[in-house]
Amino acid sequence: MSGFGNAFSSSIGKKFIMGITGLFLILFLIVHCGINALIFINDGGLTFNVGAHFMATNWIIRAGEIVLFIGLLAHIFQALRLTLENQKARPVKYAVNDGKANSKWYSRSMGLLGTLLLIFLVVHLKDFWVVSRFTGIPTVDANGHEDLYAVMKEKFQDPARVAVYILAMFSLCYHLLHGFASAFQTLGWNHSKYNGLIKGAGVWYSIIISILFAAMPIAVYFGLIQ
Repeated sequence: MSGFGNAFSSSIGKKFIMGITGLFLILFLIVHCGINALIFINDGGLTFNVGAHFMATNWIIRAGEIVLFIGLLAHIFQALRLTLENQKARPVKYAVNDGKANSKWYSRSMGLLGTLLLIFLVVHLKDFWVVSRFTGIPTVDANGHEDLYAVMKEKFQDPARVAVYILAMFSLCYHLLHGFASAFQTLGWNHSKYNGLIKGAGVWYSIIISILFAAMPIAVYFGLIQ
């Protein structure tokens, strides 16, 4: 067990945990975004509520939520740990340090972007996940499902909340631009033959996911969907 523990406490082990949990979260975002995008069917939220009901009652999904939270906490913990260790390893900044020469600004700002996303995540969970899983939703739709769509419409009447969500999606986009390709590289799933494909897929994934998530509060706030 000591050898196993040492493997995951090493620098490579920590980066491996970051990579594998990052890929898990990337897959989760596809599912989450797909369910949320059902609001664009524009049927008064009936299809969206069906998807939300499935997510709330399916035992596989519920078990997956536990794995998701464990993965998310591990990702956050390892990110903080690596950031602190990198700062300790370089207590005095170089006299001349042109970071732009070696990396994109968002690659150097993953800690800040991750912190902004963490703050957003707390607000998001309070707005929707807590009421869906614990406190309950008092209204139902025409199909008899809890009307989470009504909660969404209520929350997104607040321009400040809409602004927070949009800014968070900018952070998510840049976080994913670095994290997508970095996860593959960390896990050793990269090769000169398809590195370009991975990078291109990461760019498109980051943009599409972030735009879709940002479009939801915008569409609700401006009454583009009913």
